[in-house]
Amino acid sequence: MSFSTLGLHADVLSVLDTLGYQTPTPIQLAAIPEVLAGHDVMAGAQTGTGKTAAFALPLIQRHLTREASEKAIRVLVLTPTRELAQQVHKSFVKYSQGLGLNAVVAYGGASINPQIDALNEGCDVLVATPGRLLELTMKQLIDLNSVETLVLDEADRMLDMGFIIDIERILKRLPETRQTLFFSATFNDEVFALSKTLLRDPKLIEVSERNAAATQVEQRIYEVDNKRKAALIAYLIGSKNWKQVLIFTRTKQAVDDLAKELGKDGIKAVAVHGDKSQGARDRGLEEFKTGQVRVLVATDVAARGLDIEQLQYVINYELPYNAEDYIHRIGRTGRAGQDGLAISLVSSKEKYLLTDIEKLTGETFVPQWLEGFEPNPMVQEEAASSKRKPSKKTLRAKALGQSGAQVKSGKPRRR
Repeated sequence: MSFSTLGLHADVLSVLDTLGYQTPTPIQLAAIPEVLAGHDVMAGAQTGTGKTAAFALPLIQRHLTREASEKAIRVLVLTPTRELAQQVHKSFVKYSQGLGLNAVVAYGGASINPQIDALNEGCDVLVATPGRLLELTMKQLIDLNSVETLVLDEADRMLDMGFIIDIERILKRLPETRQTLFFSATFNDEVFALSKTLLRDPKLIEVSERNAAATQVEQRIYEVDNKRKAALIAYLIGSKNWKQVLIFTRTKQAVDDLAKELGKDGIKAVAVHGDKSQGARDRGLEEFKTGQVRVLVATDVAARGLDIEQLQYVINYELPYNAEDYIHRIGRTGRAGQDGLAISLVSSKEKYLLTDIEKLTGETFVPQWLEGFEPNPMVQEEAASSKRKPSKKTLRAKALGQSGAQVKSGKPRRR
């Protein structure tokens, strides 16, 4: 089946042909007709399967069929991170080249003035993070009364990061009559609860088993002591001559520490996390994409916004406190039909997190021991006898850099 069977405008089909897009993915086949028909949609699919195009293409199509009128924000896309906002914006620009659609991206951590200038030139599609969007609305720099479609991209991540209050404030500024779309790789109970309050008779689309990892990704678990993790990563990258490796940690401090350790072993690495300026983050991502550095070490801020089709290797230096984040992390590889390898390093104290991932994905993992990096039995005994850890909510908040007061109030850090 081709894109021409989905009812897309001839000009959109021409752009897709120029880009070399011939066959729609399952999520695109299922979602594009529903979005074109004006239905509210709740769609889930594995990462790297074309979810952005599944909502961007029909919304671009609607722009083409609308009579020429004064520029106004018709589509609002909310994303949890700056990186994902940039990625979605680039997709709208790519898919609408030559079609007269103006897409603008707005996010925190960068100067607001260029974003205001872009908005003043006319905006049909606004891609934004919640914090920056609220700043623009409270300063009365934008008008959201003309929004026809609201897209929540990676809604589960926004809720996990505590953006629910910001989302509620944004909703009060939107027209009650609108189309609402939820797109994500994972759906949890909180997302379903939110969907019941926002979506009207939504079409539920799931093209694969819920919360499943990408099938093209080989998942490998190595059991290793915490103190040996950095050495094991250096050994894997060096001995196998891996050229492009994305590594996830839970905290910003761990990102910086690991990047320094790898540098000592002669492996050039760049660190990306929320405390880095937007310019530093952009430079780091560009250096990684172009091969100037072999390793990108990041917190989950990059899990939802990094799109490199040829990325083969992802390493979980630490397992995430939120099991859904595991799916998004390893989904950075195995994209666009390519094969990928996801390695997770698990210490004795992290086994409970591996159990959570198994429950979510329905898979059973058998940890391996790598020769020369076998776990120390004495360390395992200490882990077994240690006191119970803090709650996962507290640990996740700490990893995101939230204070105790923020955890109680649900107030997020601005992104």
